[in-house]
Amino acid sequence: MPKSREIHLTKRPSGMPTEGDFALVERDSADAADGEVLVQNLYMSVDPAMRPRLTAGQELNEAMMGGALGRVVQSKSDAFGVGDLVSNRMGFREYFTSDGKGLTKLNPDPDLSLTVHMHALGMTGFTAYGGLLHIGQLKEGEQVFVSTAAGAVGSVAAQIAKIKGCYVVGSTGSEDKARWLRDEVGLDAVIDYKVTPIRKALQEATPKGIDVYFDNVGGDHLEAALRRMNTLGRIAVCGFISGYNSGHSPVSNLSNIIYSRVMLRGFVGTDFMHLYGDFQRDMTGWLKDGRVKYQETILDGIAAAPQALIGLLQGANSGKMLVKLAE
Repeated sequence: MPKSREIHLTKRPSGMPTEGDFALVERDSADAADGEVLVQNLYMSVDPAMRPRLTAGQELNEAMMGGALGRVVQSKSDAFGVGDLVSNRMGFREYFTSDGKGLTKLNPDPDLSLTVHMHALGMTGFTAYGGLLHIGQLKEGEQVFVSTAAGAVGSVAAQIAKIKGCYVVGSTGSEDKARWLRDEVGLDAVIDYKVTPIRKALQEATPKGIDVYFDNVGGDHLEAALRRMNTLGRIAVCGFISGYNSGHSPVSNLSNIIYSRVMLRGFVGTDFMHLYGDFQRDMTGWLKDGRVKYQETILDGIAAAPQALIGLLQGANSGKMLVKLAE
């Protein structure tokens, strides 16, 4: 029966979360009973969508939920063996027992890093893939804008658009991230919105307008994009990070949806699970041939999880934010 440390939300944050909103708690983790496995988490995922659940949805004084990649260390189940790698939603803890529900066995490609299954080859990448191709209905050669383009989802969406032969503009909030998008990813135009106001910069960067906007921000980015949308353009709304802490993200020109006949649709990854096989095939190939690049920000130890989440919301990460829990 191993000791397991886990992160609890102890009070609802007002605005930006602080480390005082969380607690590190140690508990005994039960050994596997018949039909069960004991899993040791190796890496946990930290994502912007965790912030709204801190206001409503996440139970107080209970271990927080989040994506993770773990290793089976005890098994009394016919479905899993000791040493199997499994993805799960039990991220903010070091160990847990499970009857197998919610566990997905992974067979990592030896030519790719293990952590890539936490982002580009995992649900993060799949969200970008389906959001752009299925929700955004991307066509080859179109004009594309991606906000938070250096983030885990945005960077994949921007690179898929480049693979499809599109003109791609990305926005980000630092010179280092902008440089990576320009020099490594090869976007056609990159906006540092902390240097140039997004409305002015986007107008200059999109001389042919925008056919597809992959929105991770809302607020001023959405407002700027609506001014540049071409007739019958599509906006795939993946996130609204500008409003996660305040609870609102005002946009004053939604009427442009009518005049330009724009389709604006929010989505989650489970909306297009029928594409998962295609995604796995395409993304594996793109990663192996270097057409999709990625960055990772990895903090060490379960105690760093609150810091990782706060840092993510403040834009401190480059690419995917992960916490390493074990070797």
